[in-house]
Amino acid sequence: MIKVIEAKGDTIEAALQNALAQLGLDRDDTSYDYEVVKRPKSGFLGFGKEPAVVKVTLEASPAGKAKDFLEGLLIRFGTPAEITVTEDAAEKTIHMELSGPNMGAVIGRRGDTLDALQYLTSIVTNKDEEDRWRVTVDTENYRAKRETSLVQLAKKTAQKALKYRKSVALEPMNPHERRIIHSALQEVEGVTTYSTGNEPNRKVIVAPTDSQPADAGVQQQPKKKSEKSGSSNRRRRRRRPSGSKPAEGTTVEITEE
Repeated sequence: MIKVIEAKGDTIEAALQNALAQLGLDRDDTSYDYEVVKRPKSGFLGFGKEPAVVKVTLEASPAGKAKDFLEGLLIRFGTPAEITVTEDAAEKTIHMELSGPNMGAVIGRRGDTLDALQYLTSIVTNKDEEDRWRVTVDTENYRAKRETSLVQLAKKTAQKALKYRKSVALEPMNPHERRIIHSALQEVEGVTTYSTGNEPNRKVIVAPTDSQPADAGVQQQPKKKSEKSGSSNRRRRRRRPSGSKPAEGTTVEITEE
């Protein structure tokens, strides 16, 4: 992203300083170029005096693009925030920390709004960039708190899967959160994890290692119809007594509370 700005001043140096101040740059910064559009004229007895005009061209860094876009987006949403940017050029990462009075609205339900802001900012930041930059947006340490919550949920779900010898389906999660679940249970003996479904409803299944994934590439054969005509061949389902354990091999879906 390239910014171009013109500024005036009594002298060329004063005009340049005015332009740099508008861009938030120092005189010693090397990220800009400038040209003199008009030299100052002193005039005579106050008549014909004209200021100097300079044009400054700034090619914004990936971090600068990210901050400008996110700042403008938050203002349009009515939730302005202070943005602290940390850029690591070697690792190609940009971390943006938000602070303000209405961060709950910025986070959204289980981080949905925060994830959307991060996704949009990443798209804008990486436009026209040769290398891919990884952009993260966080506020009030939400990312770390959410990860801790997911790890606890994963361990609790694994215990349930082992206790009842059944597969347990978690609620739909984004790819990053699914990776946290998989990673948390990678070394847990007796359970395995896999993802099923399509985005945005893709979810993690936690299952005992001796169980067969319901849709892990195995196509179920259609049931054959009864050869006897006039017979529905249906069986009555017996109600499971209250408090009894689910049958082994079944999949139960749970959600966070």
